[in-house]
Amino acid sequence: MMINAILRLSVERRFLMLSLILVLVGVGVWSFQRLPIDAVPDITNVQVQINTEAPGYSPLEAEQRITFPVETALYGLPKLSYTRSLSRYGLSQVTVVFEEGTDIYFARNLINERLGSIKSVLPPGMEPEMGPIATGLGEIFMYTVDAIPGATRENGEPWDATALREVQDWIIRPQLAQVPGVIEINTIGGYEKQYHVTPSPKKLLEVGVSLEELVAALRANNANRGAGYIERNGQQLLVRSPGQLKTISDMEQVVIANRDGAPVRVKDVADVAIGKELRTGAATLNGKETIVATVMMLMGENSRSVSQAVAERLEEIRPSLPEGVLLETAYNRTTLVDKAVATVEKNLLEGALLVIVVLFLLLGNLRAAFITAAVIPLSMLATITGMVRTGVSANLMSLGALDFGLIVDGAVIIVENCIRRLAESQQVTGARLPLKERLQLVYEATTEVIRPSLFGVAIITVVYIPIFSLTGVEGKMFHPMAATVIMALLSAMVFSLTIVPAAIAVFLTGRIREKESVAISVTKRFYRPALELALKFRWVVLGGASALLLACLWLATTLGSEFIPQLNEGDMAVQALRIPGTGLEQSVAMQEPLEQRIKAFPEVEKVFARIGTAAVATDPMPPNIADSFVILKPREQWPNPNKPQDELIAEIQAAVEQLPGNNYEFTQPIEMRFNELISGVRADLGIKVFGDDLDQLLTAANAVLKVVESVDGAADARVEQVTGLPMLSVHPKRMALSRYGLTVDDLQDLVAAGVGGENAGLIYEGDRRFQLVVRLPEEIRRDVDSLADLPVPLPDGGYVPLSEVAELELAPAPNQISRENGKRRVVVTANVRDRDLGGFVEEAQARIADDVDLPPGYWLDYGGTFEQLQSASQRLAIVVPVTLAIILALLVMAFGSLKDALIIFTGVPLALTGGVLSLWLRDMPLSISAGVGFIALSGVAVLNGLVMIAFIRDLWHEQGDLMKAIVEGALIRLRPVLMTALVASLGFVPMALNTGTGAEVQRPLATVVIGGIISSTLLTLFVLPVLYALLHGRSASNSTPTGDIKHDTDS
Repeated sequence: MMINAILRLSVERRFLMLSLILVLVGVGVWSFQRLPIDAVPDITNVQVQINTEAPGYSPLEAEQRITFPVETALYGLPKLSYTRSLSRYGLSQVTVVFEEGTDIYFARNLINERLGSIKSVLPPGMEPEMGPIATGLGEIFMYTVDAIPGATRENGEPWDATALREVQDWIIRPQLAQVPGVIEINTIGGYEKQYHVTPSPKKLLEVGVSLEELVAALRANNANRGAGYIERNGQQLLVRSPGQLKTISDMEQVVIANRDGAPVRVKDVADVAIGKELRTGAATLNGKETIVATVMMLMGENSRSVSQAVAERLEEIRPSLPEGVLLETAYNRTTLVDKAVATVEKNLLEGALLVIVVLFLLLGNLRAAFITAAVIPLSMLATITGMVRTGVSANLMSLGALDFGLIVDGAVIIVENCIRRLAESQQVTGARLPLKERLQLVYEATTEVIRPSLFGVAIITVVYIPIFSLTGVEGKMFHPMAATVIMALLSAMVFSLTIVPAAIAVFLTGRIREKESVAISVTKRFYRPALELALKFRWVVLGGASALLLACLWLATTLGSEFIPQLNEGDMAVQALRIPGTGLEQSVAMQEPLEQRIKAFPEVEKVFARIGTAAVATDPMPPNIADSFVILKPREQWPNPNKPQDELIAEIQAAVEQLPGNNYEFTQPIEMRFNELISGVRADLGIKVFGDDLDQLLTAANAVLKVVESVDGAADARVEQVTGLPMLSVHPKRMALSRYGLTVDDLQDLVAAGVGGENAGLIYEGDRRFQLVVRLPEEIRRDVDSLADLPVPLPDGGYVPLSEVAELELAPAPNQISRENGKRRVVVTANVRDRDLGGFVEEAQARIADDVDLPPGYWLDYGGTFEQLQSASQRLAIVVPVTLAIILALLVMAFGSLKDALIIFTGVPLALTGGVLSLWLRDMPLSISAGVGFIALSGVAVLNGLVMIAFIRDLWHEQGDLMKAIVEGALIRLRPVLMTALVASLGFVPMALNTGTGAEVQRPLATVVIGGIISSTLLTLFVLPVLYALLHGRSASNSTPTGDIKHDTDS
């Protein structure tokens, strides 16, 4: 048999086997340096954002003219999953989500092709652009650009928002954009520098010049032109005519027209100065306006190394900045990653140490303990190599289920049996064995237990396979975990076949006394009478076990459910929502007291916010919404380091609710981005109302909101803001226009240029380029009443006021229009506090079905985190029974007997009782993390039963006395059963008790395994022997008719 051949080779060529360790260590260390490290797995779906800037378009127009054509062009794309879109004032954004596993570059190519074909359908000048190739974990670094108070520029003027933005755009950004792994630097805040020409309508009237003529004159006087070359005396002369505008005085001197022989220059009718753009977003830091830039990482890069490289590059940039400019880090992903890695390291190290201590105490032989423990670092190195080859990153989830106890299980069984056999033979002969006999004995002792040990590892490996059936978000969350555990188990299995027997043959040479440790001998003393008692009252034992099982099944239904426990990132995100239509300046003014109030808390290090939409609209928000990031100090600097974060959030919430005009949502930076990107909903539960008419949608959504608010556990429940955008409409009077010989186009051009500004070209300063814009002076632009008197030039040279040819109307309009799969929708969102998510949603669904009547053509859909919980639960409900069937089949293969396989299989439900009880004791809901714990547990339960029953059966076949075989076999296997149980559960103890960053994700898993192993060990030691006696009693009495057993089985 192949296994025997491998074992013989390992024992005979033992030094060759041990030298392979060096190769493994070398490869492992090399791989470790290339291992991608992050805090959590990246769970963003494969998606591409298409942003189209549409200056001056209302949400309805953006939807009708841009969003709709873009959406329809994408129908029928290969591997398309769904689309969703958002139309806001001046912006259309379509998010295209593809099926899992689609190559992002392939997807973008397809979209590019389709966008090219619809250029003719879109309004002129509209350019749809794809967003950066980044994911939800892409925002890895944020920094602020500010000035030292009182600092001045070279020209003696103080630093203002425009000058600082120029430093960011032309000095900092180009250098950072070259860092490998950075795909985009997204800036928000400050003002882009522009040159503004602001004409006075009064002066324009006096000299009879129109706005149109002014723009045309500037365009016609701002160009350099080449005129070929001349050859003269064998020399080539290049000819060019420079006419570009460079300075403000150049612009003032441009001649617009001639009136009565006198030139009319720009400075006669307008002021020229450096001005501010009409911006879409602003940023604040600790209550003062600033510039915030977000560094976005290319999809698939290593966030830790990229954010470290960005931080290093910022240090290099600092000396090149003008004097007085401050560049400060606001958010750095490395901090979170390092904390999460520290949590995992602590768990793994403490787990490994506990395992080694237990091995020594129970084996009573230091060399044997070290041989077993050596499997831990070796399998870890092998796993890291595998992770690098398969592209799995090291994070809380992937390393979260590694239990060194499980990994050394196979080795423990082999080492324990070898020591026992070597010690027995030395006692019999009274001397050390000669080399040949010793090697033969090691070989025999290993083959005795190698089958159950390999089967055990195979079963634990099979148990993890259903996790690969999870798809979507939950798949991305848990696949890395299953992959690492399987890699670790398989490598440990290979080592127990090769390195462990070789090491035993080499190192266990001297006198081997099997010192039974005190703990084991005491346990044996109590165990024998207890087992005999259990065999006597077998029905009581089985009845008790069944009652416990039923009680725990009932208990499991009361625990509640959630998707996975929320990772505590150590920082907070507070979303402040104001009334729709709130202007950007007003939002900034309201943000300042909010930030000062939060900053006053001693636990808070800094607060910064992004208001509205940044230069690249990856996260488009209207100006009335602010995303505030609250960065907390390290815990040791808190006045009370033991204060729970929930308590701090409640205190901050109470403090900020006193400020009028704001609504708040509290989340965390990564969590907020994930929720938003995955389902377009920033909350635990999003109820989407679909239909056509906006007013009807809003009515239905408000009815749903009323029901949700009344459900116990609802927090931050609200309907997304879709109405209430104040709009000033200039309606043309068509008859009046035609009387004056004007068209609607003439009127619209005038209003657009006067109020919104018209681009009249570019001004170059070295590499830098700035727009030249013509628009009315601020005091006229802002005065709605005086707009009615704006002079409209007539074709014959006269003028009429605007109110003569148009009607001005102030009325609210839709604030935004969201669509999904081509249908309009309004979302009702809610977070769930102090209650499990599954139970909350069930109650909400039932009450909405009873209380909300939707008109025909309108329907509801439930999204948010709840969606993943549901799909994962449905998938596992199918796959877990299949896995259990596979385990049973493996057991039947191992024993060739269905009866024995079923006896061992009873270990699974009884192990689950301990897991359920421990969750209930620690007050934790069932989550997918806990589910993975139950999966691991069923493997351990089967492994223990396997070892015990295999041994009892062999003894019975040797001795022919069933009862004696059961009692003796159970006593001999007590030590390995206790060892595997203790080792597996202690490996998880640090994880169950840890409170570091990210511990909350791993805690349910560890809790389930520890509780389950305790119950599974009791079961293996008592219920299994009882079941074996019960089921085999009759066959024993038939084959060996001895009175006492006969009598025994009848009792």
